[in-house]
Amino acid sequence: MRKNLLSLCLSLSLMGAVPAVAYAAQNDANTAPAISSQTLRNLSWTPLVPPVTQDVTLGTSSVQINQGDIQGAVGAYSLPADRGSLEITLTSIATGKTLYAPNVLVLDEQMRPAAFYPSSYFPYQKPGIVSSDRLEGTLKLTPALGQKQIYLLVYTTRQDLAGTTQMTNPAKAFAAGVGNAVPDIPDPIARHTPTGTLSLKVSAEQRTGNVMIGQIFPSSTAPAATPVVVGNTQPAAAAPAAAPAKPSEPMLSDSESYFNDAIKKAVKAGDVDKALKLLDEAERLGSKTARKTFIESVKR
Repeated sequence: MRKNLLSLCLSLSLMGAVPAVAYAAQNDANTAPAISSQTLRNLSWTPLVPPVTQDVTLGTSSVQINQGDIQGAVGAYSLPADRGSLEITLTSIATGKTLYAPNVLVLDEQMRPAAFYPSSYFPYQKPGIVSSDRLEGTLKLTPALGQKQIYLLVYTTRQDLAGTTQMTNPAKAFAAGVGNAVPDIPDPIARHTPTGTLSLKVSAEQRTGNVMIGQIFPSSTAPAATPVVVGNTQPAAAAPAAAPAKPSEPMLSDSESYFNDAIKKAVKAGDVDKALKLLDEAERLGSKTARKTFIESVKR
């Protein structure tokens, strides 16, 4: 899925007692979701104190919000607002042929929406030797002075659930990673689901280009500011819908043949280390014949 990232550098200026909020160019801030304050306050917010990496499984037993466009499991996190600027890398990891398309709503200490990152802000990343297919993006936030914490709500929407993501065949990614010829085999398509697997990496940093979260001088009488929208809110063209993935689906025959041939060539060339790496990668991807091929090749 191709998505355009919009670089955003915002600062908060003061005009009398009313805070001025800057907006990302050519974006409609009204696309940020409307969530009742009661719903937000009833959530259990998991604290993340940097530096930290948190792996999360959003399953059917996780907290759900089905309100407006928001549908499915959500992740709710609180972050310290007195550690300086924050850099947060959010990764949604593919499970088989399914993906959770994340959106992020950032709230200030008073749980007022301050910034909105639509799913288009988290583009698809190809798998590597040690990484899987994933959607990933980095948030850079600067909490205003005087706050103790801010909040991140991760969720998916009806529109996201109707979409899909075209992934890269793992055999292609592995071949490119080790310098082999990339095989001509089809790429899988992942359907979007209301559950998924996330990873959040949070660190404190002192760089520019961050989104200011909260008011410099909070006021109970100040009007609520519309959240800043970061990234392109227009949905990307969806790939053709794919049939639901079957559990424990075996490796495609083309991929199986590719790994078996590569193992044979590596053993024949005397490069057993490469053959073992190919074997490990093939079995990780579901191969049922790679080990037998390796053993028979070594015997020969």
